[in-house]
Amino acid sequence: MNDDRKQGQQGQQQGREQGQQQQQGGAQGQYGEGNYKATRQYNEGLKDHVEHHDVEKEARDAAPKSEAEQREMDEAERIGKSKSKAGREGDMRDGGDKA
Repeated sequence: MNDDRKQGQQGQQQGREQGQQQQQGGAQGQYGEGNYKATRQYNEGLKDHVEHHDVEKEARDAAPKSEAEQREMDEAERIGKSKSKAGREGDMRDGGDKA
């Protein structure tokens, strides 16, 4: 079998596999961007939480209890930012990566 024919058959097989995955994804739910059902559920859950919980109290409860805990949280934030594109050279609020 020549190379062009092999490539054509491989392309057809890949196309069938992708079509099957898309059909399965449609039946089982969407993944990634464009998952409107998940976005709706998230927004509804967020709205419900804000309406029925004292979020200011939750924020106060999450605040560091000591200077050591504050340093630990600051270090964790620094590490997290160092691994993000925006945090390499600047804070995310100032426009991110300046490279």
